[in-house]
Amino acid sequence: MSGPVSLGLDLGTSELKAVLLDESGSVLAHAGIVLSISRPRDGWSEQDPEDWWRACGAALYQLRSVEPIAFARIGCIGLSGQMHGAVLLDRQDRCIRPAILWNDSRSSAEAAHLARSHPSYSAITGSLPMAGFTAPKLLWLKTHEAAAFDAVDCVMLPKDYLRLKLTGERVTDMSDAAGTLWLDVVNRQWFEPMIEASGLHRRQMPRLVEGSEPTGFLLPSVAAEYGLRETVVVAGGGADNPASGVGIGAVDAGDAFITLGTSACVVAVTDKPVGNPAAGVHGLCHSLPNRWYAMGVILSGATCLQWLTALLSLPNEQALLDLVREQLPLDRPAPLHVPLFLPYLSGDRTPHNDPRARGGFMNLSVDTSVAMMGYAVLEGVGFALRDAVNAVESTGATLSNCALVGGGARSDYWGQLLANVLGLELHTLSGGELGACVGAAKLGFLALGHDRELLQRGVLAKATFAVDRVPHEVLQLRYEKFRGLYAAVRALH
Repeated sequence: MSGPVSLGLDLGTSELKAVLLDESGSVLAHAGIVLSISRPRDGWSEQDPEDWWRACGAALYQLRSVEPIAFARIGCIGLSGQMHGAVLLDRQDRCIRPAILWNDSRSSAEAAHLARSHPSYSAITGSLPMAGFTAPKLLWLKTHEAAAFDAVDCVMLPKDYLRLKLTGERVTDMSDAAGTLWLDVVNRQWFEPMIEASGLHRRQMPRLVEGSEPTGFLLPSVAAEYGLRETVVVAGGGADNPASGVGIGAVDAGDAFITLGTSACVVAVTDKPVGNPAAGVHGLCHSLPNRWYAMGVILSGATCLQWLTALLSLPNEQALLDLVREQLPLDRPAPLHVPLFLPYLSGDRTPHNDPRARGGFMNLSVDTSVAMMGYAVLEGVGFALRDAVNAVESTGATLSNCALVGGGARSDYWGQLLANVLGLELHTLSGGELGACVGAAKLGFLALGHDRELLQRGVLAKATFAVDRVPHEVLQLRYEKFRGLYAAVRALH
């Protein structure tokens, strides 16, 4: 083959992933570089943007090593990444401080202040002010790190820092901008009143583009470093969830997917802006023109499984999953004395919008086993996702064709349990864990001039999980008990 290849880069919280994608939608190679998170204080979550750039370079070297011919054919690059982070640049494009991430809760007071002071703005921005969003982070910075705030010349999103290093351009796309609280999501333009309410000015925002638009070409120094052409086009790209939608073909109204990664999200694609901010549902821009989506978020998804694995000193998550599958098969109801688990390890967004909420087990006894605790974690994440599904459906959005993607989707046991908990048929896709990477690469092809027909290429079903009605009815009883636990958690604040 001699056609162009697209490089997709997905800057996650725990890993930077990269793929080489051809025009048929086939992944030719992929690489991953693990990232670490700094938590200098309780509730804080930070990363050094230079670590992202070093990881990007390492991934590019890996790809060039394993697929040198395909690597040399790269004609475009698409970007995807974690939402809501605050990357703060001075006039020389240097980072002023570590990036404040989406799961950082230090700005909960500032978020509450914005909600009280500007209650009508959520109808324009598509979301209530929450600690995870970018705008409250800047208000916190203004109060607590005034010198850093005064030095800010531009606020960027995480993936867009990679663009800056690749092209020298300060640009973001509509879907990522929608996660800042500074975007008018209906008209897809910066909303200056909220920018000013955060103590900033319009000039400190990056240029806005659609995710499928070209934003620039590689800097000569970058092209020379990695053996690429200077004519490689870099697309606008998208935030991780809408980019995942592009990757798996969720691009039209009625398409939906659940992402089970570090966090977990329910996303329903729409052809008009929708949302229910009061229920913690975000109405945001898709990374494609004339598309939006309703999204419910739980802040701790597969993280809960990783946390319990480490807490119990097990070798890895698969060892815990194997115990659960062996001792608690899904073809019969879980015993009544299996504990319930609240997965609010980093607070909750949908539906409670409570960054101070914390997780916990209820109904522990001397008979509780490791497998029971593992099952409770898988089930608890599912119950929290059911809360999110209910909230998303309250907007009028539909989940008629629902895929399951992300690292957690590798477990068939968890996939079937989620289908039973949610009462929704779910399907996984081959390479679904690379969805955001593949979506970024497809956006790269669109920026290169390809048509939308390529969006459905390479989307192959892997497994389907139909709802087992008997367990679903039993799980309904446990879900009702789960719903009653949040009040107890809130009382501990």
